[in-house]
This record gives sequence, structure tokens and C-alpha cells, in this order.
Amino acid sequence: MTQVSIASLIQGAISGDYIVSFPTDTVPALAARPDRSELIFAAKRRSQDKPLILMAASARALWPYVQGSPAELKLWQQVGESYWPGALTLVLPASAKVPAAMNLIDPTTIGVRVPNLPLALKILEQTGPLATTSANLSGQPPLESVAEIEAQFPEVLTLVPSELTAATASSLPSTVAKWTGSDWKILRQGTIELEC
Repeated sequence: MTQVSIASLIQGAISGDYIVSFPTDTVPALAARPDRSELIFAAKRRSQDKPLILMAASARALWPYVQGSPAELKLWQQVGESYWPGALTLVLPASAKVPAAMNLIDPTTIGVRVPNLPLALKILEQTGPLATTSANLSGQPPLESVAEIEAQFPEVLTLVPSELTAATASSLPSTVAKWTGSDWKILRQGTIELEC
């Protein structure tokens, strides 16, 4: 059994020794310290051409991981204020702070998101930004329960049932919008309609 308390799950993530799983406002996440991204790729049997998303408890925690002109940063911050916390992932130019392993196929960009779920925010406030992806083997549908996640990923730390609050999550993934240098390109339409 890998079910642990919130405190133990947070410590496991901070240590860098474990992948952790927690609910979000979309599908449950697998998460690890950004510099230990390889753990997620190995566990999911995920192709290196599918980047991970950097998730944090606040937009402020994410901005050091991106780089752009003052005008771009202002625009991105406005979008973040409008839609976060929420099911919107912004793909932006990555700063040197982003480990290349998070996006081996294009280390110049990073997807960033602030989830709209108090439990996820509570965890991320204490761990700092984490590399995340949906909880499933690559190419398979996202897993939705702790039991399913434990069965497929016995080494992943999950929360004991008493720590899980009844949360309304969407089974739809986040909308993914990439900054092209002048505008947004929708890479995946999810629950949020981005007003470009």
C-alpha cells in the first residue's frame, strides 16, 4: 500500500525520491519534482516527445520558469489572472530554470498551469511547482480513482481516503494554448474556451 497522509505525500515529492498522485480540477495527476521528471516518463512508459506540465499553487510561482519581453509577460499575467486557477495550460517560452527533461523534444517551451482544486493547491503550496501529467499509462485513458492508480502504479504515493475531499472534477483535460510570439494557438480544446 502506498496510501499516505498529505504531509507524507508532500515530503515524498519534496525529497525527489517519489512520484506522487493527487486529484486536480480535471483528471488526477502524477507529479514529481521538476528535476526528477524522468521518474514520470519511466513509470508511464511515456514517449520523450510528450512534454510534462509544470503545475503550481499560484501564477507567481510559475513566472520564474518562463521568459518573454515585458509586454509578453504582462499579457501572459493578464491571461493567468483571468483563467487561473483553472483548466488552462499555457505553453510559453521556458527560462533556464526549467529542467530540459520536462520537454526533451522542445526544451525551449514549457506548459504551465494552476489547478482549481483546494486540495491540489494545498499540496503545491508546500512542494513548490511540480512536473505533472495525467495518471495513466501513455496512450490509455486517464485513471479516475485512487484504486485504479494504485493498481497501475504501485510505487506512486497516493492519499489515504480520509485525506480526500469530495471534489468535483471534470474528466476533460485542460485546454492547452501555445504562445506563438504574437497570438495563442489552441493545441488541445478542453473545458475552458480561451478568448484569444
